[in-house]
Amino acid sequence: MKFNVTINQPHYRDETLLLGIFENAPSLSGAAARFDALTNGLISSLVRNGEFSAKLNQTLPLIPVPQEIACRVLLVGLGKEQEFSLHRLRSACATGARSVRDHAGRRIALPCDFTVHPACPLPNRIRAYVEGVQLGLYRFQQFKTKNKVSSPNDPDQCTIYLSDAHLHRQIRDEVKKASTIADAVCLARDLVNLPSNVATPSFLAAQARSLAKTSGIRCKVLDAKNAQQLGMHAFLSVARGSDEPPQFIVLEYRPRTKKHLKPVVLIGKAVTFDSGGISLKPAKDMDEMKNDMAGGAAVFAVIQACAHLALPIPVVGFIPAAENLPSGHALKPGDIITTMSGTTVEIITTDAEGRLLLADALTYAQRYKPAAIIDIATLTGACVIALGNEAAGLMGTDDRLLRMIMSAADATGERVWELPLWAEYDELLKSDVADIKNAGGRPAGAITAGCFLKHFAGATAWAHLDIAGTAWTKKSLPLAPKGATGAGVRLLISVLERWNQCDS
Repeated sequence: MKFNVTINQPHYRDETLLLGIFENAPSLSGAAARFDALTNGLISSLVRNGEFSAKLNQTLPLIPVPQEIACRVLLVGLGKEQEFSLHRLRSACATGARSVRDHAGRRIALPCDFTVHPACPLPNRIRAYVEGVQLGLYRFQQFKTKNKVSSPNDPDQCTIYLSDAHLHRQIRDEVKKASTIADAVCLARDLVNLPSNVATPSFLAAQARSLAKTSGIRCKVLDAKNAQQLGMHAFLSVARGSDEPPQFIVLEYRPRTKKHLKPVVLIGKAVTFDSGGISLKPAKDMDEMKNDMAGGAAVFAVIQACAHLALPIPVVGFIPAAENLPSGHALKPGDIITTMSGTTVEIITTDAEGRLLLADALTYAQRYKPAAIIDIATLTGACVIALGNEAAGLMGTDDRLLRMIMSAADATGERVWELPLWAEYDELLKSDVADIKNAGGRPAGAITAGCFLKHFAGATAWAHLDIAGTAWTKKSLPLAPKGATGAGVRLLISVLERWNQCDS
């Protein structure tokens, strides 16, 4: 998708102008009001007669378009004005873009005043426009050889129309940033949607090396031998049942300036397929377990975005990648392993494998003397039970870091909900034969997983995001079709942008 910024007016016959309208508003505003005046009250009459109620994500193409208008027109419902949010605006833009595609439109036109709201400055709206359009049009069809639903007539351009020439440079820069962020989300979606026979740990390592060559990022990949020398026995234990060799991927983004700053370390769980190991999962929906590397995909995409956005803080991404399968060599319930930190872990279930990857990654992260560590993982089914598919679970040891993540969640619409890490929950992880167990049973399953990770985070400011419920969708959403959502990418980028604001 190519985005343009101009002060001209829409003039292509194959261009579709999107006009946002609030539900039950006393009067039209922004571009809709100007268009309404130009057409002698056409939109007002449609709303007044009940032909368009403007409920959120409702669309209505104007057919035929009045002769004085040089392009197609699509009305887009914004819902009630008092319920307005940037997330709802993204949703409306995504729905509008898909409607343009459904009606074989080639170009999308978005006036800068597609919507006007006193609590939302123009740069924020522009970012929501771009993210909404680009994410709404995403489709994964790499393996379709027949009956592809895309066509050469899919929208390939979106033009932001400005009314003030003085805003051109500012808005152009904001559009570029937003498109870069949306590209990162789409990359994460692609990686997760790939089948696990393609997206193996070795494939992710190769992708990381390729990214390093094109983006100026440092890449280091620790293989099984390297990990063994470092004492990463928890990481290695996950891959014991698979023929696919594990890969511990390290991506380092260093800005040209402020290299003296301590890095922020991001850790993304990347179990490229999770059968549960010896503690085998049920067959139903096991095909979706290719998404157990969504945390790793998010970190991969965020590091790419850091380079393209030229963020002024160093960021290091860890992607511990392994496949969890049962075999005669696989980790077994009752086994005891020694982590890189020296802590011994009794294995209660081999389906609690992601935290083993993360434990060694958290220990390895201390070598970088980071300002903070954030891990992101599809870690527990218990988090899905607690929060459904609407929010990620958030836990951590540093109030400032947690508040920063919550603020970023509000801005991006990627909701989080904080769960406690009280000392009482540690009791559930006590082992009779080792220092700690890898699972504490069904009660508070998401929290005890967080408590397990806390043991390895050390004194560094640390936060944990459990995206088990948000990384995958079984139904089409305004901002994502069925499948991978790219959860956490926009959230983490927003956190890093805020870090810049705090430390600049």
